[in-house]
Amino acid sequence: MKGQNKEKMQALSPDSSSNPFDVLTEEVVLKILDYLDTDEYPSASKSFSLTCKAFYFIESRHRKTLKPLRTELLPRTLHRYPFVSHLDLSLCPRVDDSTLNVISSTWKATLHSINLSRSRFFTNDGLSSLFVNCSGLVEVDLSNGTELTDLAASAIAEAKNLERLKLARCKLITDMGIGCIAVGCRKLRLLSLKWCLRVGDLGVELIALKCKEIRSLDLSYLPITEKCVKSVLQLQHLEDLVLEGCHGIDDDGLSTLKQSCKSLKNVTHTGLSSLTNGAQQLQQLILAYGSVVTSDIAKCLHTFSKLQSIKLDGCLITSSGIKAMASLHASIKELSFSKCLGVTDEGLSFLVQSHKELRKLDITCCRKITYTSIDSITNSCTSLSSLRMESCSLVPKEAFILIGARCSCLEELDATDNEIDDEGLKSISRCSKLSILKLGICTNISDEGLANVGSFCSMLTELDLYRSMAISDAGIAAVADGCPALEMINMAYNGKVTDNSLISLSKCLMLKALEIRGCPGVSSIGLSAIAVGCKQLTVLDVKKCFNINDNGMLPLAQFSQNLKQINLSYCSVTDVGLVALASLNRLQNMTILHLAGLTPNGLAAALLACRGLTKVKLHASFRPLLPQSFLQYMGAHGCVFHWRDKAFQKEMDPKGWKLHFGRSTEVP
Repeated sequence: MKGQNKEKMQALSPDSSSNPFDVLTEEVVLKILDYLDTDEYPSASKSFSLTCKAFYFIESRHRKTLKPLRTELLPRTLHRYPFVSHLDLSLCPRVDDSTLNVISSTWKATLHSINLSRSRFFTNDGLSSLFVNCSGLVEVDLSNGTELTDLAASAIAEAKNLERLKLARCKLITDMGIGCIAVGCRKLRLLSLKWCLRVGDLGVELIALKCKEIRSLDLSYLPITEKCVKSVLQLQHLEDLVLEGCHGIDDDGLSTLKQSCKSLKNVTHTGLSSLTNGAQQLQQLILAYGSVVTSDIAKCLHTFSKLQSIKLDGCLITSSGIKAMASLHASIKELSFSKCLGVTDEGLSFLVQSHKELRKLDITCCRKITYTSIDSITNSCTSLSSLRMESCSLVPKEAFILIGARCSCLEELDATDNEIDDEGLKSISRCSKLSILKLGICTNISDEGLANVGSFCSMLTELDLYRSMAISDAGIAAVADGCPALEMINMAYNGKVTDNSLISLSKCLMLKALEIRGCPGVSSIGLSAIAVGCKQLTVLDVKKCFNINDNGMLPLAQFSQNLKQINLSYCSVTDVGLVALASLNRLQNMTILHLAGLTPNGLAAALLACRGLTKVKLHASFRPLLPQSFLQYMGAHGCVFHWRDKAFQKEMDPKGWKLHFGRSTEVP
């Protein structure tokens, strides 16, 4: 017996020549893979599969989700991953019929969902092959299929088990095609027809008649009238109805809601004053950029006992309207008054005192509110998790001390273009759960205030310091040291930021988005540090960083393998640096305006080598210099060129920055 135990111990010993993982059952290994298969560590499963032959084999059978970077990579993976059920081809702009044929024959028994929302070049023949062979398909996204016609819709109708279908912006599909889908796809639960401009009342009525299981229906911007509303509202399971931009439907048409559709939870439209008896399960109401919100409209919401979210962005709200909302019986969790005229201290204070369970509040550009409103909000709504108050210009710096002192649960604060100072930041740093903090154009804050954020807000993931020009390397270093989970930081147009800030941020291993446009103090040295340390970087904007050159591109090419989007405009990068970036397999979007060292030949060589590109912004002067055959080739492979005729700007950032944030020079 002792001899047997000794042999087992030797088998598990690190010095043993046998593989120690051999003692693990396949079930245990699969469980390990379940934990590794996360968005946070996208390469973990691949690294795991390279451990040994056994793991390589098990991982190939475990993988159910696949998102290839390019179409040409599919043949290599077809046989390696035989049990794929979710295929996302949104990174593959060129998907033709032959590709769909191969997919349908390889995964015909396992494929449950496919995303073709960014893909082109396939026809109804390829779709027919897909839907006939893959009978288990329950989810298909064909959004942006601007060339798909009723023949494609007829092919979709062959997917008898389809439950979720997105056809947004399929502008050539008509009522006839939708009728085919309605007859063939009786199990549909979700359908998006947003911007399907040739679908009218007839098509919608057919969907309502045949697809009785519909839960979610998006009819935004369809040329429909109240004629089809009654049929839609007969759907017994309908929970989410979107009618945004349906200008053919007025209050009279929506009055039919009084008669039916008791299960409805979400309605989006600009005219709902007649909603008094219907939709008793309504949870979210969006009246953005609609008519004046009066007491009559507010009172019609009193019957909605389950209402949780009201969004009135861009509306004119009367004082009687906001007071009527205070008497709602529902426990409101979210209110949005972004860019609403008519919001005053008196009305807002009265409202929040009645809805103390509020979790999210958006008062962006409510320029009439003062200290009084913030005092009432923070005193009544102590469980607030999100407060957006960009450009509340009359709110004094003292009000921000109240936010930190009373709202300890705060997770998001947008204080862009406000009077907040270091004392306010010191108070807000008490909110230890803070993950999103926006301090753009806050000229009263300095490194001292930012140091408090770095010391006490360790969960911070997003920080916006756009044009907060008193911030320097010391403040950024404090954030980098204290906020290891940081994923996004914007330091654009901060003249005191140098390479030292980038070197500090290189310790933030989770950093995914970095914007340093207009920072003349940064160079390729700092960018190299970011490339080496922040391997999760996906978005990079170094526009008008004149000291960034080819020396910064080479480390990016070597280490930033997850980079998807880059803006190099006005930098000192030449053909050499641009060609180096071609080794980034995930690169999709490039903006390269006014690069003095760029030549037509170098540009063409770099773009040809970047096989995954879907969008490129170039100066119009290059258009006649590039061969027509080259442009056609790039277009055939799914790359779209956006030509700009902008003159070279010597200023770091022209006065248009106010328009960037939706502001004008006039104060209402």
